[in-house]
Amino acid sequence: MPAAPEPFSSLGDAWLRAPHPVLVVAPSGTVARANARAAALFPRALPGARLGDVVPAWLADAHRRAAAGTAGTPEPVSGRHGHWSLEAHPTSTDDGSVVWWLVDDTGRSLAEAELRGARERTAFLADASSQLLASLNTERCMEMTVRLAARFLADAAVLVAPATGRRHPLAVATGDTVTLRSARVDPEEVPGLTEALRGFPPVPSRWTDPASLPDWAVPEGLAGTVGSVVVTPLPGHGFPAGALILLRRCGHSEFDASEEIFARVFAARAGAALSAAHLYREQHDITATLMAELLPPVLRRVDGVEFAGGYRASRETERVGGDFYDVHPAAEGEHETLAVLGDVCGKGLNAAVLTGRIRNTLQALLPMADDHGKLLGLLNGALLTSRHTRFASLVLASVRSRGGTTRLRLTSAGHPAPLVVRRDGTVHETDTRGTVVGVLPDIRSATTEVVLRPGETCLLYTDGVTEARGGPLGDTLFGEERLRAALRDCAGMPAEAVVERIQLKVAEWLDGNAHDDIAVMAITTPRGALPSGASPEVADGAARSGHAA
Repeated sequence: MPAAPEPFSSLGDAWLRAPHPVLVVAPSGTVARANARAAALFPRALPGARLGDVVPAWLADAHRRAAAGTAGTPEPVSGRHGHWSLEAHPTSTDDGSVVWWLVDDTGRSLAEAELRGARERTAFLADASSQLLASLNTERCMEMTVRLAARFLADAAVLVAPATGRRHPLAVATGDTVTLRSARVDPEEVPGLTEALRGFPPVPSRWTDPASLPDWAVPEGLAGTVGSVVVTPLPGHGFPAGALILLRRCGHSEFDASEEIFARVFAARAGAALSAAHLYREQHDITATLMAELLPPVLRRVDGVEFAGGYRASRETERVGGDFYDVHPAAEGEHETLAVLGDVCGKGLNAAVLTGRIRNTLQALLPMADDHGKLLGLLNGALLTSRHTRFASLVLASVRSRGGTTRLRLTSAGHPAPLVVRRDGTVHETDTRGTVVGVLPDIRSATTEVVLRPGETCLLYTDGVTEARGGPLGDTLFGEERLRAALRDCAGMPAEAVVERIQLKVAEWLDGNAHDDIAVMAITTPRGALPSGASPEVADGAARSGHAA
């Protein structure tokens, strides 16, 4: 009987010179032939040796599957042998043998691993940026920074923020547990921390001895001892946002150069978010401080007279605008309280700035409050010499309580004349007029006097009330007649109730439509019995006097 043909006999020994390891496995599962590269890779792969004894298990298993196949072409398989990453391609021969061509794909595997790692890092940075920028709260941003760092970069993380006084705010994370606290920290105790807090590049991690870390730098929840440490700065917008300490336990891989670089990239994102949160807090505090000076004050009873005010900005997102009111109680030894309500040309913050200027100027001119004309003249001069080009209208009301009644001196400077509602519901307009301030060198004004008996109110208001547009088509002015009708229903009410009712009526008329700034002030003599013998008379116009400033 002729012997079975030797595999690849038609090629002679050419396949033995293939640039890749080649193994020929007989149908019996033993090694039939191996070229020099295969012999170098598998030194025990001698002819007659069982394949499972001389090659990795993954290749032996793949051969059994390939030898047992009845149809189709065997699929290539991949696996590792030592430091090698191999891809094995089987070829069946006519005599039942299987030739295994082994291709070294170590470089490709490393490249694929690096690509996967790069994609994971990119995805992490994108997600981290979204989470860090989701809040402008400094504490939440610190918490998110260490939480992400402990989850992806290290076993634990400590964020050291710039000192506040003698203490440094700290955020500490171990796993998903995050703690915020402050401590007295000596940056010199951690190599590189002083430089990191100043924004200088970090020192290599190999220069840091984990055993020398102070207690505050090692989280209590970190199991085991620290084996590797990275300290990196958190750069901010113009100033450092702090420093980040990353820790890995003994037994875990140490930080390599690429991981330290990636930690710096993450720290740059976190530092930018922290810096933005810090700037937001700083600007918020500044705005709150300034806003407290611009917001209308809370009014109260002064010398037995009720004062109440209400303000609504032209935009729901704004708190201040061009309308304002103030009440300045009489100084000791004096008897008149000065109430002011005004309207600056324009809306929003620019108008509010001029509003603040006018209010401060009026505060400085209070010693002149007994002479409305002189006060308005000085205010007009101050506005003309300022860099603002806006003008304002306002009403001055000097208020004095006497004998259970309230006497008012009212002066309008280009503003709607105040309305008075009597106890019987009668509403009439006061007789005062004048020119706006901040336009002409000379202004003219007329002062009138009004007496309010118990339960009677004088209403000061801006044109945002009468010019509020609403109605069925949303284009009809609220107007003075509707204001008078609403005020008639307020006869005998306390000042706060008058303000609330007027605001409610205007809001109902607007029904969500756009509007100008709206401000109202009620000056009311509280209800009660008149002192015996008191018979106050209305002096509207009786004591009116003209003034030129």
